[in-house]
Amino acid sequence: MRILLSNDDGCTAPGLRCLQEHLLTRHTVDVVAPDRNRSGASNSLTLLNPLRVQKHADGVICVDGTPSDCVYLALTTLMDQAPEMVVSGINAGANLGDDTLYSGTVAAAMEGRHLGFPAIAISTVAVNPKHYDTAARVTLRLIDRLQEDRLPGDTILNINVPDVPWEELQGFEVTRLGNRHRSGDVTKSQDPRGRTIYWIGAAGAEADCGPGTDFYAVANKRVSITPLLVDLTRHSAVERLQGWAQSL
Repeated sequence: MRILLSNDDGCTAPGLRCLQEHLLTRHTVDVVAPDRNRSGASNSLTLLNPLRVQKHADGVICVDGTPSDCVYLALTTLMDQAPEMVVSGINAGANLGDDTLYSGTVAAAMEGRHLGFPAIAISTVAVNPKHYDTAARVTLRLIDRLQEDRLPGDTILNINVPDVPWEELQGFEVTRLGNRHRSGDVTKSQDPRGRTIYWIGAAGAEADCGPGTDFYAVANKRVSITPLLVDLTRHSAVERLQGWAQSL
């Protein structure tokens, strides 16, 4: 297959480079990624400033924009040949539950899906991962499976892999998104010149994390596979809202 590879940790991130090396053993890979860490960028696009692109000697293309910018540019302008799949990762850190709303890793996959390509986002569940190769092997296995049994066109796979050696994985599990408690408080401080600065608080602890959730799967050393939909409509509420909207 021809694969577009992107991420939100930046074009020199070890997770991206590890996955690139593994994918190249079986596939053709084009890498278009942010020129720096853009974690938490979500689905943002750069609309008020131009984007600049730099191609490295090894063919990797770095963009001074968001993950969504990278995938959008790649698929609409930069690639001479369209890929058959968009892969985003390997992210350093989990993208579980509520994380998916903020994740640039998931957003890159989502942008690929918006533009009509099958897409997966893959993360390893550690801030400083030691076993990127495990997540890379998981990705190769999933791609092999998706070549045989393609998903519905509106589906994105969000994959979270425990940061353990391949031999310690306890299998694969299809999961739903759990959720977290509210995030930690904002930390107020000062920079060296005495100006007030703020640090966004850390992600909240696990709340809904029982059997069947992505949190539970990775806690038990299983690869979490969560199918995501782009449609955010709460269809179960439409009929009720139609009733009271008539009286507005």
